[in-house]
Amino acid sequence: MQLSSNRFSIILCLCFLGACKPAPEKQEEKTEEKAETISTPVTITSPVNGNLSEAVELNAVSAFLLKSYVKSTSTGYLQEVNAALGKYVNKGDLLFLMKTKESQSLGNTISKLDTSLHFSGVISIKAPGSGYISQINYRAGDYVQDGEQMAVITDTKSFVFLLDLPYELKPYLSIGQSVQLKLPDATTLDGTVSNAMPTVDAVSQTQSFVIKVNSSKQIPENLIAKVSLVKNAKSNTVSLLKSAVLSDETQSEFWIMQLIDSVTAVKVPIKKGLENATSVEIISPALKPTDKILLTGNYGLPDTAKVNIIQK
Repeated sequence: MQLSSNRFSIILCLCFLGACKPAPEKQEEKTEEKAETISTPVTITSPVNGNLSEAVELNAVSAFLLKSYVKSTSTGYLQEVNAALGKYVNKGDLLFLMKTKESQSLGNTISKLDTSLHFSGVISIKAPGSGYISQINYRAGDYVQDGEQMAVITDTKSFVFLLDLPYELKPYLSIGQSVQLKLPDATTLDGTVSNAMPTVDAVSQTQSFVIKVNSSKQIPENLIAKVSLVKNAKSNTVSLLKSAVLSDETQSEFWIMQLIDSVTAVKVPIKKGLENATSVEIISPALKPTDKILLTGNYGLPDTAKVNIIQK
């Protein structure tokens, strides 16, 4: 009886273990199903067929090529100063009145000896050219030596922009070429390349090109403008937004994540061509305007990934 009771207990334990065994398998299956339903939120874009250009942006600095220097013609004291910084003057305008050193000490004596001489010893110094006064070195009452520089006048007719062009980019810029200059205040000026300087900077290996502009507004000197030079251009080409193109760390391989259905994206290797600030030309494979390419959320996705398209 005791042996039968032990056998009965063993059979009950085996049945109990057999009944409990399938439960973990069902739990694992539910976990796997839940993992499969996890998807990455993404936005999508489509290829565009049109014109694409590759350009390089360079700096051009405003400058006055010609400047007139107002110099003293004698030694003496400044009695009157009619010049002011930023003031526009015409050629021949009176800028300074100077009393010579000799007249300062002898003028009163000579006038007492002969009042008909009307000796004053005052010398008028006039503007040698037209333009804006950019520098003044003396004020009324100062003692000035003969030949000293008293003021500087910038010639407005000589206003240009100087573009420092790396010599390797010289094939993309020619004399007489029309360019556009973008100022920091978002103003755009039309300019023409007039000539090139005959020297190259020894350190930077850049050559200065003179760009003349037609503008009625006063533009200060040393203002930096942006000039865009087109290196290459293509028409009727397929391109994608730059953020849709992915690459490895060495940028030797490039790919996109393309939707094959409403929830699955696959990795598609590409060969790219022209590239600008916003778009990249796709040479291969041949993409259609109806293709859906991941734009955001595509970084780090595996070859086949589950995604969730969201509206941006």
